Amino acid sequence: MAGTLAALLLADGRLPVGAHTYSAGLEPAVAAGLTRDRIPALLRARTRTLAVTEAAAAVLALRAAGRHPVDYAPVQRALAARTPTAPLREASVSLGRGVHRLVRRLAPDHPAVAGLATAALPEPRPLRPLRPVVVGALAAVLGVGEADLARAVVYDDLQAVASAALKLLPGDPFDSVAWVLDAQPDAEAAVAAALAVTGPADLPARAAPLTEQWALDHRRHEWRLFLA
Repeated sequence: MAGTLAALLLADGRLPVGAHTYSAGLEPAVAAGLTRDRIPALLRARTRTLAVTEAAAAVLALRAAGRHPVDYAPVQRALAARTPTAPLREASVSLGRGVHRLVRRLAPDHPAVAGLATAALPEPRPLRPLRPVVVGALAAVLGVGEADLARAVVYDDLQAVASAALKLLPGDPFDSVAWVLDAQPDAEAAVAAALAVTGPADLPARAAPLTEQWALDHRRHEWRLFLA
């Protein structure tokens, strides 16, 4: 029961980890000309690419948290390699910092939390823990299972886009709910793919070239509502 409640907590957009600053790529997509009627297609694309990778990385981090000694470095390296655009890595680090602060507050002495020091890669340049890695550690602390964790990560991505749309492309709020519900088949497929990953080398590397390009363009914009 506690693990189920914790999974709901992870999926709650009101969790105080700074996720309200993140549009999951919608703001740069809108700046590039994406219209409201194309948001469902964007959601489907994200569930098949970025969301699968992040959910799988979180699951691998959860598994790493259950080993002794805890070592997140292989997951961190694999995820960093599959996040080639610097702005997206920086956004993930920023969001991961918020989750890290929360998990330190909840259980500072937990091995899964102390082990996050292994995720800070010094080379080729310093890289603090990416968000999916820290979310995996948080799941270990809260007792969240792999399936619930993967589903929470995928849902979080969908909800980030749907919530940001209310600010960027205002319309009927019920549309945002419908978009997320209609994306369920793709979301469940993403969860299944994430759970099937056996190790860091197996982490999906599904390209999202437009998302990468939009992130680079977004970095140059002077007026932004969201960090990414």
